[in-house]
Amino acid sequence: MTKRLIVTADDFGRALPINEAVEDAHRRGILTAASLMVTGDAAADAVERARRLPSLGVGLHITLVDGIPALPPRQIPDLVGDDGRFTDHLVRLGVRIFFDWNTRRQVAAELRAQFELYRATGLPFGHVDAHHHYHLHPTVFDMILHLAREYGAPAIRVPWEPPASSFGVVQSLFHRRRVRRMRRKLKAAGLIANDRVFGIEGSGDMDHTRLAAILARLPDGLSEIYGHPATGGWDDRPMPPQYRTVDEYRALIDPTVFDALHRSGAQLTTFAAEAAAQEELG
Repeated sequence: MTKRLIVTADDFGRALPINEAVEDAHRRGILTAASLMVTGDAAADAVERARRLPSLGVGLHITLVDGIPALPPRQIPDLVGDDGRFTDHLVRLGVRIFFDWNTRRQVAAELRAQFELYRATGLPFGHVDAHHHYHLHPTVFDMILHLAREYGAPAIRVPWEPPASSFGVVQSLFHRRRVRRMRRKLKAAGLIANDRVFGIEGSGDMDHTRLAAILARLPDGLSEIYGHPATGGWDDRPMPPQYRTVDEYRALIDPTVFDALHRSGAQLTTFAAEAAAQEELG
């Protein structure tokens, strides 16, 4: 079994400095993919850049929390606050989705609206994942899986990271049943998924040292490393202050990371390329 590696930037379209980092890190670095926030303030700019980068594997970054909805707030009152943005209360929303039919109806409508916005870009549908990995919610995942099949998305990220600390062990155990369920359903639906992901424990701190360390222990199979690179900051609803977005961008074009990738023997790829290769094998 070979080592294949997808390197993804999340929040593509959220702000211009993110878009700049995505384009440069794909042209000059190891970045192979980006997940598009279709309702982000800089989504139109992201789409234009993606059209200039046909080898960039672009997918849909579903947003149900901490972001801007596709539908008018009056149509999804249970999902948004007074400011018209999605709630930041992830657990509270998750409980409502699980128990309240009306909330589930609104989520289903919003998800379809985001899939429609992505299709309207004309970009190939490379993969689907979710902001804050919110598709770990079983109800949300089932909805996304149904839409991914309908809209022709070949892959969904499975947010499982091999534990590297006591925190990681606890997190892995907590999500283990959900992840197994996700994998079973993806396999039954004929969609592909990564074997593992790196970036959950180091979220906002994926600098060149951390990237090189991950590459040094990269196992066989399909791995994904994701981060939040940006060329600088921005004023309107920026990343959390502890996020080292510029360092994450620099890591993707760092010669020491190139060397670590070469030593790892991993082949850079995208979800779409993996799906095409699997289709050829039958």
